[in-house]
Amino acid sequence: MTRKLQIRSLALAVGTALTATAATVNASGFQLMEQSASGLGVAFAGMAAAGQDASTAFWNPAAMSLLPGVQGAAALSYIAPHTEFKDSGSSFGPLGDGGSDGAPNAWVPALHATWMLSPQWSVGLTVNAPFGLSTEWDTPWAGQYFAVKSKIETLNINPSLSFKVSDMVTLGAGLSYQQMKAELTSAGAPFAGSPIVKVEGEDWEMGWNLGALIDFQQGTRVGITYRSTIDYTLDGGDLSVNWVDRLPIRADVELPDTFSIGLSHQFTPDTRVLADWTWTGWDSIQNLTVVDAATGGAYFRDNTPLTFDNSWRAGLGVEHQLDPSWLLRAGVAYDNTPVQDAFRTPRLPDEDRTWLALGVRFQPEQNSPWWIDVGYTHIWVDDAKSQLSDSFTTVAPLGPGGAPVPVTFPVTLNGTYESDIDIIAAQISFRY
Repeated sequence: MTRKLQIRSLALAVGTALTATAATVNASGFQLMEQSASGLGVAFAGMAAAGQDASTAFWNPAAMSLLPGVQGAAALSYIAPHTEFKDSGSSFGPLGDGGSDGAPNAWVPALHATWMLSPQWSVGLTVNAPFGLSTEWDTPWAGQYFAVKSKIETLNINPSLSFKVSDMVTLGAGLSYQQMKAELTSAGAPFAGSPIVKVEGEDWEMGWNLGALIDFQQGTRVGITYRSTIDYTLDGGDLSVNWVDRLPIRADVELPDTFSIGLSHQFTPDTRVLADWTWTGWDSIQNLTVVDAATGGAYFRDNTPLTFDNSWRAGLGVEHQLDPSWLLRAGVAYDNTPVQDAFRTPRLPDEDRTWLALGVRFQPEQNSPWWIDVGYTHIWVDDAKSQLSDSFTTVAPLGPGGAPVPVTFPVTLNGTYESDIDIIAAQISFRY
């Protein structure tokens, strides 16, 4: 098999995985919602208006106006997904179904801080991982030509600022300096014993976010947020076969923008209702072009169709102050996926999902400078169909002394992914 053919075998894998930055994936597509335990307890419903702790610096910088003094929050989420592939007639189905679980467990940390400089001005800082991907299938398996291992990590450094225009209106803004690192592998051929092809790269890029908070002074607040797209160029990375024979590559990726509107309503003195609707512009990801960096595509160029659709998410949550020390939470949410059946890959076996969440906050006394939040969520993921198809071409001699001729094999991955996800998170917060 020529080096060019080895590269071609990874083209679809690079295309889908570099644009699929979440998962151990817990929101539609590849977003990681796990930025706070307080939000997890209500399935992240109404985060644009909640203003419950320093994590609001990420969800809506305008809501920092609700937090007096200096406040901080450190959260750690443990994500335990379970994903299996059930084959139903793949061209290389006898190679196996990839094992009993293709999605490793993962820890996701997040740090948030806010500081009210004056009654009008507040500043904040978030350090978190808004995207991430981790899938790995046993080899050999029926889908090894499309994916074996996918590991993508992000680091987001997000300073923010808010200004209180009036008692009713606050505006906020922030900048995101964000890193993406990718390591992706697949088999160079659909056969057992095929060499493993690996691609890796990283990039730092800038994005921005805006927020507004409208406080109707009657126990009701509405928050509106927008996060910009971020354009990555995975340049300076390389592609190798069995980790030798390295070739520099470049791939441009435009992550989607998001818009969210959230509601917080104090239904009674002890009970608050939260709700939100979030839109994500996944149609920014239609195709991905992968080229060799040395020649800008003269040696190798591949265009992979992805055809993501836009998606939306809706959530509803409730908080109840049981007594001065204990706050109880519950929430539900629904995500719809941007992934279409014909383009679903084992790197991102995403489908529509339903959330059910529970949470609790413990504060030693009403005005205590510290408190602890714990949240738990179970996510039911709809069964996801796989209808992938491609072809693999190699060369074979006609016989002794004969000229080589191309031989093409169809490669299909037909079946169903069955998935669910459990998430537990803990958070400690303080203020002074």
